[in-house]
Amino acid sequence: MKQDIVGLIYTGERVDELQELTRYRAAAALPMVGRYRLIDFTLSNMIHSKIKNIGIIMQKNYHSLMDHLGSGREWNLHGKRSGLTILPPYMSRENVGVYEGLLDALHTNIGFMRRSVERNIAVSDSNVLYQVDFADVIRQHLDSKADITLLYTKDRNVRRNGRGRYLDIQDGQVTKIEFDPTIPHFENTYVGAFVARRELLIDLVDRAVASGQHHFSRGMLSQMVQDRIYRVGAYECEGRVWVVDSVQTYFQSNMDFLNDTFRAQAFRDDRPVWTKLRDEMPARYIGDSKVSNTLVADGCLIEGTVENSILFRGVVVKPGAVIRNSIIMQDAVISRGAEVENCILDKQVTLRDNVRLIAPRSYPLVVAKNLTI
Repeated sequence: MKQDIVGLIYTGERVDELQELTRYRAAAALPMVGRYRLIDFTLSNMIHSKIKNIGIIMQKNYHSLMDHLGSGREWNLHGKRSGLTILPPYMSRENVGVYEGLLDALHTNIGFMRRSVERNIAVSDSNVLYQVDFADVIRQHLDSKADITLLYTKDRNVRRNGRGRYLDIQDGQVTKIEFDPTIPHFENTYVGAFVARRELLIDLVDRAVASGQHHFSRGMLSQMVQDRIYRVGAYECEGRVWVVDSVQTYFQSNMDFLNDTFRAQAFRDDRPVWTKLRDEMPARYIGDSKVSNTLVADGCLIEGTVENSILFRGVVVKPGAVIRNSIIMQDAVISRGAEVENCILDKQVTLRDNVRLIAPRSYPLVVAKNLTI
């Protein structure tokens, strides 16, 4: 059964703290857990919620994301009546393809919302990893007669001092929102996703922009909560939630998936995470290779030692090389006797013989794409 919901994923989050990792790619296209991209989790979530019409709002550096999504075939979004709509950034002389914020992005893409026929809309950021069934959210949204329902979590791992949006919730309704507090006062963190009636959202966005607002939560939402003309509901996301907004959180969220419990929560048999396929040989382990507590993608060739790490497709580990607590992306080559610890190596990095890269666990070292060291 198809749900009466249109999905919209915003990939324009400002995540400057991801440094080198997002220099040439959107945060949504960040490689995750050996073979996925960050957006795969939100996209799969929507598809399992029976949402068949999904728009993706792009911002600068969106080429790798477009390449990954293609026609939407891997997500079964390439039918006549269903589909993936790529909404490229609006470019003009003044506008360089960067939205001021979500409100600006929604307003620019209001045509997509108007053309959609579904009654409800689910909007989500792309740099948050969570499990939710939007059909349940809509059900609660309608039962509580809310005008807009925000998704939140009580998971303390997503709290950031001086950053984030925190909600005070009374009887299922949001009564206060605080933005980027030095120390958050409320235990509920907004995860950057909400549902609303499509036509109401078009109207709200139109009015907010007409009155000079640019920010969705700081402007439009906080006004809705203050004025109390609208009912702002809240829906709790159960389980662990990961927000990828810095090198450390990117590193940690990948490392968390070496833990069986977290892996089972994100990769459920009844709700698989889909991604673009690349047919490769299975990984090969040769000679004295030793591998422990590591996720190894297909196409890898391992002759050295790997511990507590994540190896993406096609990584080559030569004899005598040692990798510990690291994320090694696609087609990297770790030569003989090289040593890597607490590092993130981007795609196609080559480490020459006997090179040592060792960083503290709390500040992983990022090696940019295509470098040879």
